[in-house]
Amino acid sequence: MSCSKRFTTYETVEEPLPLVIKKDGRRVPYDKNKILAGVKKACEKRPVSFDDMEKTVDRVENRLLSSGEREMPSSRIGELVMEELKSLDEVAYVRFASVYREFRDINEFMKEITKLFDKKEKK
Repeated sequence: MSCSKRFTTYETVEEPLPLVIKKDGRRVPYDKNKILAGVKKACEKRPVSFDDMEKTVDRVENRLLSSGEREMPSSRIGELVMEELKSLDEVAYVRFASVYREFRDINEFMKEITKLFDKKEKK
């Protein structure tokens, strides 16, 4: 019997990610897939590659690791995601912000868009 397949394994250092403190006070393990799902939803039908979405989530995760914190509020993680999305795709950023910040009406939505335009004009 001969096998012509080759298998490779990789070892990585497993660094502990902080527990996520939810709005209701529960502490849950960090889940990269939840962050990626939110980013994918925000980038839906946008010219953003899956590779760029994964890199965005990786940058958020690296920032979590470098913080050294053992627990982090979900609100802070959401802010980190928005910071990354803002430079990746502004439409995706506004989509994510509208869900994350729970915009209640069009005025809140317009304020966020106005902030984006103001920052662009200052550059």
